[in-house]
Amino acid sequence: MDQSSTIVLGVCLFIIMLGMGLSLVADDFKRVLIYPKAVLLGLLSQLVLLPLIGFGIVSLFNVRPEVAVGIMILAACPGGPTSNLIAHTAKGNTALSVTLTAFSSFITILTIPFIVNFSLEQFMGKGEIIKLNVVETILQVTFIIIIPILLGMFIRHHKTAFALRMEKPVRIASGIVLAIVILGIIVKEKDNLLSYLQQAGLLSLALNLATMVVGYQLARLAKLDLKSAISISIESGIQNGTLGISVAVVLLGNSELAIVPAVYGVLMFLTGFGVIYWSNQRQKRAA
Repeated sequence: MDQSSTIVLGVCLFIIMLGMGLSLVADDFKRVLIYPKAVLLGLLSQLVLLPLIGFGIVSLFNVRPEVAVGIMILAACPGGPTSNLIAHTAKGNTALSVTLTAFSSFITILTIPFIVNFSLEQFMGKGEIIKLNVVETILQVTFIIIIPILLGMFIRHHKTAFALRMEKPVRIASGIVLAIVILGIIVKEKDNLLSYLQQAGLLSLALNLATMVVGYQLARLAKLDLKSAISISIESGIQNGTLGISVAVVLLGNSELAIVPAVYGVLMFLTGFGVIYWSNQRQKRAA
């Protein structure tokens, strides 16, 4: 992508993370004391099991290196605002979902460089490896994730009414910009699109479904209530696709690696609607 597209993508992610910050308050971080087991299980599923499942999926199939790395980039990303919206609509534990998103967003600034570097070394040819500078990457991810979140929380704390009014417009604006970015990636990679889509679509869908099932079953085995299990399932499977695109385009300068997160950004809404339907039916039967 050219420099202007990269700037647009950076602005898009900044807006999305600012919108997340507008929805967060200090109590979201204190909930670890209220739901210690649920938070720890959710983070285990998201930060450890998700990358392991992603690595297992791409290792089982003979896929293009760019697709394999794209899956691992996606698996390295935290949950995003979409996961909170889906958890709320699915009648899950919304507070737990928001707490997991907040914690994972902060923690992954440390894990993303290592997971991405590992995948580049594992799947890309020796002559094609782009090594991420760990310290520099942490600073860049901090800038595009943590600073807008903190800014949003600052606005929420001092201008609560304004923050509440802006939540929906910011979400709509970020969705429109993201759609434009995904369209730009599709146009740029149109020559390779069909071969990429066949692998990227199937594997990103497999990652999405497998991690949601594992997250849900892990929570139920730990005897968490149904609402918490639903939230952990969603947080495990619904990742921040925009951040994945940003890692590929902004940090690695390779739009081919962004195809998996871009395809995933569309598919997660389809599976998200499926989870919402299943969850509502499941809770009706439980009631």
